[in-house]
Amino acid sequence: MIFTFLHAIESILTIIIMFMTGWVLTHVGWLDEKTSVIFSKIIVNVSFPCYMLWNLMSNFDKAKLQELSGGLIIPITSILLSYFLSVLVSNLMKIDPKRKGIFRCIFFTSNTIFIGLPVNLSLFGAESTPYVLIYYIANTCFFWTLGNYEISKDGEGNREKQKFSFDAIKKIANPAMAGFVVAIILILLEVQLPRFVMDSCKYIGELTTPLAMFFIGIVLHSTPFKKLRIDRDIIVLLLARFVLCPVVVIALELFIPVPSMMAKVFVIQATMPAVTSTGVIAKQYGADVEFATIATVVTTIASMIVIPIYMILI
Repeated sequence: MIFTFLHAIESILTIIIMFMTGWVLTHVGWLDEKTSVIFSKIIVNVSFPCYMLWNLMSNFDKAKLQELSGGLIIPITSILLSYFLSVLVSNLMKIDPKRKGIFRCIFFTSNTIFIGLPVNLSLFGAESTPYVLIYYIANTCFFWTLGNYEISKDGEGNREKQKFSFDAIKKIANPAMAGFVVAIILILLEVQLPRFVMDSCKYIGELTTPLAMFFIGIVLHSTPFKKLRIDRDIIVLLLARFVLCPVVVIALELFIPVPSMMAKVFVIQATMPAVTSTGVIAKQYGADVEFATIATVVTTIASMIVIPIYMILI
């Protein structure tokens, strides 16, 4: 139990060390605001699409994809219910329009791969990997479609575009989502990409996490210390990420029977902090990137306390 606890803490500390490295590099003048813009473009348009293609095609074949697809019902349903809760809560709280979409996105999506995968592996072992990836597929799909669209409405000039339009469809059909769709199609068609293509996607895709962490470090460095307080919005997001979303999953599992291992993995996945790319997307659309970054950092640090508690309970 102690080993598992420490391993989970190490996974989270790795993320914290990386974004603090970004902060230090910004402080000494190696990185700056222009660099953060470049990083955000690389992540959204190049590295993450490559990561999606490599990750899915490396972990799934047609048979496994079809076999595990039935397990998607709980992640899809729970994330959708959490989204509707986020809309309700954000409207009742009258969240600032500049951050409403970010608030909703962090409310209903979680960091299922960069933190979720190592935490589940330390807790349940390699046999949990397929279930981690099932939740990851659903979470990623919603983050890069519904979450991406919500954040886009926060940006300057977009706040009045509340209805879906051709412009909204273009935002949903982003490069990251394209990488996901292409990977699924290739898997279903049983197409094997050449090794040099897969290796290239792997190496380029692995840039995603460090670049996203450096981006967070740059934004943190430019954020006045007084803004790093935990306000009402952050507190509600902490409750959403670590209480409401896991409870929604647990409630669904009372009515939808799934294997014990799958049920446990889904609860842990729903308990993860904010997706590290949230601030990157906010930057792309001119939304409140400071709020997105602070919420990401605070939920990540809070997860050091919350996740071990869930691990002990489960």
